[in-house]
Amino acid sequence: VQLQASGGGLVQAGKSVRLSCAASGSIGSVIAMAWYRQRPGKPREFVAHVIKDRKTEVADGLLDRFTISMDNAKNTVFLQINSLKPEDTADYYCNGNIDGISYWGQGTQVTVSS
Repeated sequence: VQLQASGGGLVQAGKSVRLSCAASGSIGSVIAMAWYRQRPGKPREFVAHVIKDRKTEVADGLLDRFTISMDNAKNTVFLQINSLKPEDTADYYCNGNIDGISYWGQGTQVTVSS
């Protein structure tokens, strides 16, 4: 199983970005998918997750700007970030709980310019 994240780049503050992460390979059941981020000089932190029944959770403090969604048919999870702030600059990683095993994607970098 592989997770491929995409959608990052250099974005101006106040703009939006949509990250994608597609799971591929021998997939039986996607139980949940999540996004984490690692800001410069800080440990990796939870951002949001979506469970197969579509229940979602977003980290405190991010709920007003971050939205997670999933296309179950394509085994793809999305992270919509609105009103970007310089402090959102980070490497964003997707994680998938697939058939009870945790997988990590390679990360996609988001840099927010002020």
